[in-house]
Amino acid sequence: MLRIKEYVKAASLEEAYELNQKRSNRVLGGMLWMRMSDVQVQKAIDLSGLGLDTIEETDTEFIIGAMVTLRELELHSVLNDYFENTIRDAVQDIVGVQFRNLATVGGSVFGRFGFSDVLTVLLSLHTSVELYKGGIVPLEEFAQMKRDNDILVNVRIAKTPGHFAYLTHRNTKTDFPVLAVSASKTGEEIRVAVGARPMKAELFGAGDLSEESAKKLAAQVKTDSNMRASAKFRSHLAEVLITRCFDKIKDVEKEEK
Repeated sequence: MLRIKEYVKAASLEEAYELNQKRSNRVLGGMLWMRMSDVQVQKAIDLSGLGLDTIEETDTEFIIGAMVTLRELELHSVLNDYFENTIRDAVQDIVGVQFRNLATVGGSVFGRFGFSDVLTVLLSLHTSVELYKGGIVPLEEFAQMKRDNDILVNVRIAKTPGHFAYLTHRNTKTDFPVLAVSASKTGEEIRVAVGARPMKAELFGAGDLSEESAKKLAAQVKTDSNMRASAKFRSHLAEVLITRCFDKIKDVEKEEK
């Protein structure tokens, strides 16, 4: 079980960063995945006093603080109206409301978990992360980086008008996804993120929204087996869910005409 020897509420990002350079120290998010680990933490670093719990809208982007909860993402009407409820769709089946009231965006993104609905949906959008020392990094680049001791300050989603879709298959409603797919079409650019392969989400591009394009893209998705599903079943799901995401976007486009 998780054991914490000392708790520190950071007074600044600089203090949090300096404390986090020691390998035995840990930054606290919602502590929901951390508490399942069997480690001893020398100092648990709390970021809750640093004002990182807001969602700000500018003319060009949404800035989501690292301490914003998944429930706040789910309920934020402006954010969800802009992205056609895709973000709400991605988080609404994560365990339960009590869990989403505690789990944070920063913890979900920095962890780069294979099962992460949050990472999957954000990859399909034009998203960057702001790191305290590393600056602003595109999320697709950050997702491939080795974990280090920097501090994730916020997540930034560019306002790129378009259409969006998110679909997942779960064995039971609140279980981890067997496979997750998020798609966006902004102008002529089509971005597709596939997560829970069961490896972490990966971003792909598509030429159009046809069934043939979905089939070709699904063939590029590497899958594996675990207790929830076989690699073969996940590969089948990839084609099905990508096609359905494309169909959802095409239906919205038809309604606009």
